[in-house]
Amino acid sequence: MTQTYSRLTIDDRGVAWLTLERPDVHNAFDDSLIAELNVHLERLHDAARHGEVRAVVLGSEGKSFSAGADLNWMKRMVAYDVDDNIADSRKLAALMHGLDTLPCPTVCRVQGAAFGGAVGLAACCDIVIASEKAKFCLSEVKIGLSPAVISPYVQRALGERQARRYALTAEVMDAPTALALGLAHRVVEPETLDDAVAAMLDTLLAGSPQAQRATKALLAEVARAPDSKATREHTCQVISELRVSAEGQEGLASFFEKRRPAWINDSDTTATERRS
Repeated sequence: MTQTYSRLTIDDRGVAWLTLERPDVHNAFDDSLIAELNVHLERLHDAARHGEVRAVVLGSEGKSFSAGADLNWMKRMVAYDVDDNIADSRKLAALMHGLDTLPCPTVCRVQGAAFGGAVGLAACCDIVIASEKAKFCLSEVKIGLSPAVISPYVQRALGERQARRYALTAEVMDAPTALALGLAHRVVEPETLDDAVAAMLDTLLAGSPQAQRATKALLAEVARAPDSKATREHTCQVISELRVSAEGQEGLASFFEKRRPAWINDSDTTATERRS
């Protein structure tokens, strides 16, 4: 049987759990894991577009989120020429782009160290919830490399000024620093990490799936050209189409009638209700 290094499961609420499963090497990724994750992301893109997946949680097994690049993989890459390296880097770039552009909301669960490319994984997710034990480091310059492929996403998360500092120094950011700089959205005690992720999922699942897909795409477009005439016209088009859509009409009706909208099923109990 072929060995796998990741797992994708989808629960009955439409939450997809994408989990790195290499705890013996701190969930370091190599070409095999990257290929697996790209396959999973292709499936998730299709499922999210069709409304079969409402949210994605990216996490990992063990004490570390991910140590970044696998050492054995890096040893193999020493013999690669420029063309081989470009081909290899494009697969990692596809992973980051695929994660960043998933149509549905994404949550990154960071329980420990996130080094090198793992910082890129976190930066590509919409929401990052970290344990107080989490640490983040753009460590590439210490071994003569650069956080090149992940840089668009990391710089967007940290801002240009802070990205320059941490990419050039390879300093380790503790969880409170990551929170202050905008890389993480919430930091919690280690024993409450899963509860915090569950609570965030409850919040996300209360929103309209169609509106969340449209909003995520809209924000990406606005970021590219925030004050262009085309962008302003696009924002008008998006809200107009949502207002007349079936979900938009249902959302407004449920608000005025003081009831749950149809996209919240009776089976969609909250984390609090499930624990009571």
